[in-house]
Amino acid sequence: MKESIGGSVRFSSVFATEGNILESSDVYELLQDISNQMMLADIVVEDEDGNEIRNDPAIKTLKNPNSYLTQSEFIKLMTNTYLLRGEVFPLLNDKQIHLAAGVSTELYKNLVEHFKIGSVEIPPDMIRHIKNIGTNHLKGVGLLDLGRNTLEGVMSAEKVLTDKYTKGGLLAFLLKLDAHINPANGAQSKLIKAILDQLEQIDDSRSVKMIPLGKGYQIEAMKSPVEDEKILSYLNVYKKDLGKFLSINVDTYQALIKVDFEKAMMYLHNKAVRPIMKNFEDHLSLLFYGQNSKKRIKFKINVLDFVTYSTKTNIGYNIVRTGITSPDNVADMLGFEKQNTPETQAIYISNDLSKIGEKKATDDSLKGGDDDQQKDGEKDS
Repeated sequence: MKESIGGSVRFSSVFATEGNILESSDVYELLQDISNQMMLADIVVEDEDGNEIRNDPAIKTLKNPNSYLTQSEFIKLMTNTYLLRGEVFPLLNDKQIHLAAGVSTELYKNLVEHFKIGSVEIPPDMIRHIKNIGTNHLKGVGLLDLGRNTLEGVMSAEKVLTDKYTKGGLLAFLLKLDAHINPANGAQSKLIKAILDQLEQIDDSRSVKMIPLGKGYQIEAMKSPVEDEKILSYLNVYKKDLGKFLSINVDTYQALIKVDFEKAMMYLHNKAVRPIMKNFEDHLSLLFYGQNSKKRIKFKINVLDFVTYSTKTNIGYNIVRTGITSPDNVADMLGFEKQNTPETQAIYISNDLSKIGEKKATDDSLKGGDDDQQKDGEKDS
């Protein structure tokens, strides 16, 4: 083929790497949903009784981890790295916390894990090895390892479809000749090459080429070898399959999002986010306080962040009606400023509830001394 007419055949393939893994839309969406929940969590320090310690130095460090990352960026990066690689290494150094790269680990005879970056050994009390544990106690497993084959198939299929339509539908042409192709025929080879050069220059789908052909030459458009329906059916199966590597059933998650966003977020929270939070809490607590401290770093997520604003308003309205909390607390929950007045800090009971009490008192007085009716009234109340 190359000797005769200078043609070439290319096969589209993609290898999953840290640089391109987020190009798969489903992987990106799931990672975003999980890491965004982690990013929205409040990080607090608690003592052994569960009381918050507000002025702990660890809180100050986590709010300003280092000179190039904010707390939100740090938590999001740590979560995504943990999910993709299966392990992440937070390193505490001079009141700054970093995510170390290129760390090698080894378990010595005394069963203490040793860390090296290149030839430099890192003291174990400065670094933690957060693992997405599988069956290996020394190395975590992430999406890059667990789902590599599935992911490479999905990304290749997506690339084939994308390439097809960015190149105007991937038109292919068949050049027909009445005579046999003869490599020794210089004039014939020159003419064929000129025609092919003209066809290969059509890079823009809006381009139009007029190619005059001599007797014995004919160009026909070939059917695209890329069959959209087969590729789409493949993607419909295997893109969802990627969710299992992130602890999510994509069908369940997408169905819940359509009918009940709150349930979808709680599903994601309980299936994927809470285990990550617990693992991060364990390791960060040990990193900042060591094994002998009873203080603990906690990630706290407000479940009301997952509900619609109208639902929040209804919850707040019902809380005030039943006298559980004050208007200022409800305003704070909804994101409004507290008024800090005696009226907004008071607890109110609904008029409807007081009327119920008045009605009961009236009914009791009407019943008089009838013991049976009085017992019935008490039972109703």
